[in-house]
Amino acid sequence: MDGDDPGSRGPYRHRQPSGKEPLAARSPLRLRAILSAVALVGTAAAAVVFAVAGQRGDDDAAFVAAAICAAVAVIAAIDLIVIARRTRS
Repeated sequence: MDGDDPGSRGPYRHRQPSGKEPLAARSPLRLRAILSAVALVGTAAAAVVFAVAGQRGDDDAAFVAAAICAAVAVIAAIDLIVIARRTRS
């Protein structure tokens, strides 16, 4: 290899793809599903904790934190639905 091969450009030599990459590629959906599930459980629990803390006192910041956590939990739930639909197809 002298740097003039079809896959080489500049000082770095790159191997040409063999064509098997799309067939042997691993999907990141499983990791994404795990992360979304952890986020859903964690943020739903945090929303409950903040809501209870807001009920005990007159702290509006606790209700704001509960709302933010609930919004993140909804986003994580939607992501899990999207992942489930992509896994089926």
